[in-house]
Amino acid sequence: MVDLARERSTAKRGGAARQVTLDEENTTVEDQAEIVLQLNEALDRLAAWEPRLAQVVECRFFGGFSESETADALGITVRTVQRDWVKARVLLRRALDS
Repeated sequence: MVDLARERSTAKRGGAARQVTLDEENTTVEDQAEIVLQLNEALDRLAAWEPRLAQVVECRFFGGFSESETADALGITVRTVQRDWVKARVLLRRALDS
């Protein structure tokens, strides 16, 4: 998703020009390239500070894993995933708002 967002942001592919599809109801990553890039930067900073929180976000947000699937993948409890998910979202929101 991040690479796709970078591609969409380059001048070679139209830069800041917004591509309009016939079906505007289906918003895609291409339409939100800047947001995805900001999220990636915030996630990189989170990973440097708390790697497990970043892993939980990657599993839940990018991987589409459930809480139990994330817990299994990371070898932690479901309750830890729940706490980490809440904490990571708060920290990412603060990073994106600033």
